[in-house]
Amino acid sequence: MKKMLVISGVLFLVGSMMSNQTWSSDEKKDRFVVDRFTEGLDEKGIPKGWDQEKERGPQSKITVGQEKEFHFVHLLSVNDGFGIKKDLSFDIRKYPYLTWRWKATRLPKGGDIRKHETDDQAGQIYVLFPRFPAMINTRSMGYIWDTAAPAGTSGTSTAYSKMKYVVLQSGPDKLGQWIWETRNVYEDYKKCFQEDPPTVGGVLLYINTQHTQSSAEIDFGEIFFSTHPPEEFK
Repeated sequence: MKKMLVISGVLFLVGSMMSNQTWSSDEKKDRFVVDRFTEGLDEKGIPKGWDQEKERGPQSKITVGQEKEFHFVHLLSVNDGFGIKKDLSFDIRKYPYLTWRWKATRLPKGGDIRKHETDDQAGQIYVLFPRFPAMINTRSMGYIWDTAAPAGTSGTSTAYSKMKYVVLQSGPDKLGQWIWETRNVYEDYKKCFQEDPPTVGGVLLYINTQHTQSSAEIDFGEIFFSTHPPEEFK
């Protein structure tokens, strides 16, 4: 994962200062949407408004789809690691709650975030907090769907000391099911880093399977930040 964050840092040096998150007319004033994945893919095969993190392998894929009334992005990893990142800029104190919907359909065989040699996960969503110099100093607060590490496990990445994580889902029991998650990123950051967070610089969706030489699949639906936990998901 370290190479992934170095790439993110380089892009922050230019992209985060140019990014300007806009509000759509149908958004509620107590939240803003990162994406609903309704705009399709750009000419590079990436969801519009996002950038790719690391080159994916020949068998890996990024696609968008629709299930009933909602859209999603689908990530398939085959013996590699890649992701998509969207630049944002806002104060996490104003919108501390991150909510998203995800569905894993395949987990990396033998994956376990607690060991460097097995550090592969299907589901990874990170809130990025760049500090100068961003290339080597970006903090990441991550939420994980792991193969083996129990839900509730938290810690520091084995590859990058400024990446903290909490495992929210573990194992295959809920494969194929859409699950809503909500986390207070502000409180998680303070607990994990023992400091106040800087300005948010982006959101990264990631998947990797290169350590276990395996494959994995994950879908992400709507992602948004809000001032309070969403009532509809309580």
